[in-house]
Amino acid sequence: MLLLFLFFVAQQQYNLVKGDTTLIKRTCKNTKYYNLCFSSLKSDPSSPTADSKGLAVIMVGIAMTNATSTSSYLSSKLLSPKTNSTTLKMVLKECADKYSYAGDALQDSVQELSDENYDYAYMHITAAKDYPNACHNAFRRYPDLVYPRDLARREEGLKHICDVAMAIIDNLDW
Repeated sequence: MLLLFLFFVAQQQYNLVKGDTTLIKRTCKNTKYYNLCFSSLKSDPSSPTADSKGLAVIMVGIAMTNATSTSSYLSSKLLSPKTNSTTLKMVLKECADKYSYAGDALQDSVQELSDENYDYAYMHITAAKDYPNACHNAFRRYPDLVYPRDLARREEGLKHICDVAMAIIDNLDW
């Protein structure tokens, strides 16, 4: 009897996840980065029960994690004994601040999504997507500084995640 019950529960969970993959696939097909969208949303445990707005909130949350992680990464580089150049420290601080601002803008977008102010949510995500450009430009101001490859990868990641979130918002009923 217990085995039959466990089988039934497992079958129901499988059907729930399988059924909700359709919304994720349909949502991600309307984005520029289908694979990023699908794998990100599929990996979040709340996505099977989310509606389209919920999927947008999940993507914004992933972007916030990226921005916060990058800000922390830059702060740790700032404190590293290997970072002995005053100019590099100044640029790393500026970059850490920019990624922190990106995180703040993304947090604001979650509130706007909650209030169904989709245009403002979109605006905050656009701002968050642009903050890494200020960081990249800070490195360009000093020709002797090299823009770190890891930071370039993180910048690209945040921009792509923001693009996905904005595409999902574009398809919400405004």
